Amino acid sequence: MTPLLNKSDIFELLSQRFESEDKKLSQIPNPALLQDATKSAKKIAQAIRENKRITLVGDYDVDGVSSTAIMVDFFRQIPYPLEAIIPNRFTDGYGVSPNVLNRVDADLVITVDNGIAAVGAAQICKERNIELIITDHHTPSEILPEAFAIVDPKLSTCEYPFKEICGAQVAWLLLALVKKELNLAIDMKQFLDILAIAIIADIMPLIDINRTLVKEGLKLIMNSNRPSSVIIRDFLNKSVVTSEDIAFQIAPRINSAGRLEDASIALEFFTATSTAKAYKQFELLGKLNDLRKATEAECTQEAMESASGEDDVIVVWRENWHEGVVGIVAARLVEHFGRPAIVLSCENGVAKGSARSIGEVNIYELIKENEHLLTKFGGHKMAAGLGLLEEDIDAFRIAINKTASKLDPDDFIPKDTVMGILSSDDIDMELLNLLESFEPFGEANHRPRFLLKDAEVVSIKLMGADKSHSRIEVRQFPHERKTIELVAFRTVFEMPQDKKITCSYTVSKNEFNNRISVQLLLNKIY
Repeated sequence: MTPLLNKSDIFELLSQRFESEDKKLSQIPNPALLQDATKSAKKIAQAIRENKRITLVGDYDVDGVSSTAIMVDFFRQIPYPLEAIIPNRFTDGYGVSPNVLNRVDADLVITVDNGIAAVGAAQICKERNIELIITDHHTPSEILPEAFAIVDPKLSTCEYPFKEICGAQVAWLLLALVKKELNLAIDMKQFLDILAIAIIADIMPLIDINRTLVKEGLKLIMNSNRPSSVIIRDFLNKSVVTSEDIAFQIAPRINSAGRLEDASIALEFFTATSTAKAYKQFELLGKLNDLRKATEAECTQEAMESASGEDDVIVVWRENWHEGVVGIVAARLVEHFGRPAIVLSCENGVAKGSARSIGEVNIYELIKENEHLLTKFGGHKMAAGLGLLEEDIDAFRIAINKTASKLDPDDFIPKDTVMGILSSDDIDMELLNLLESFEPFGEANHRPRFLLKDAEVVSIKLMGADKSHSRIEVRQFPHERKTIELVAFRTVFEMPQDKKITCSYTVSKNEFNNRISVQLLLNKIY
């Protein structure tokens, strides 16, 4: 039975998501609790004092680009020359690979958001007398790279009290210790705008310190004079920027550079020293994002057609699918089938791809149990990357499904269940303010979804230049005179035969011409 809720019920239910009061920035655990962080900070400080050549190796997703941008900006303020490399997905592959090291001429290499699995690269550094500091947040395997230091909260021996932090947070915490070692007057709060974007985009749980950092970071986006933040707030044009604005409008643009071309475009956006330069990069990111959408739509269509809905884990592959969009396509399959999905692109007998999960299914562990069929893999509970030979794909699909068949069926239930049914009279500005007090919404603190059950459809209007969005007027209960309106973006909704609709929706703020109103966004039709 879906419960009928009033505002005080909603307040109670949302309050239960948090174990304690929100932390203050001053309560963020000491970075020195991160294993090897102090040792790394001392080494970096020493390299700076001795004028050593330092190279940074990042990653091409939002977290990797953000980590790199924070490092670049920090070193610029010392000031000290730092060579920053973000590998190209297509020519270099992932992370600090032997391929990337061929271009490196340095005394010290620091990784951000990658490196925990870079055993081969660590060996090359050793042979070339390059000291290597790895900073990462991905799950380590049994064999660790031989590096001078490894800073990763997921190491079983690491005592940092909150493990669910992204790569940019690890880099930022390490830099706080470098600042201390060198006695610098750099304000670490100035990086929170970029840090918040990384936390949201990398789908970190928005609880504990992540919640605090994102809250402060979103405030900073509204006030910072960093050119990239100026462009973001101008583009969003809202009185308050939310985590969902970042997740749906900004992160995909930043991600599109590394997906389709080269992540340096996004890095130049974040590190631009003038708004003119930031604007130019943002325009470019917008164009790449449009191209990404078109590529992804085509790939998703083909993946849907070749997927077997019977499997516990969907595994699809095809020759020359665009490697940069397979992760998003996997997420679309998860949405459609309610199952974890792995999408692989094949070229010259080699398959590379991405996995996305659902509910409580740990996709990293499922893949790990079948690693004998893979050439490489890495990631965490909800998302992973992997590589294997094309000839082994079928065996892998069978094997991973066999592993998944032992899981509890409840693990596959998505976490985005509806909270309850709202009275139409409760949908007002007061409700909006109540919900806003629990922001930022995201992973582990989802925006509440409410249910409309067999509501009467009064009218449907199509909106937008191409009439691709629907405005649906409904009467929730037969005895009510009041109607409510749902907006369904990218959906052409036709009048059902029985003139009834059962769906979930979210309540959000609509800002238009300086007028603020309550907007109900259709989430899913049942």
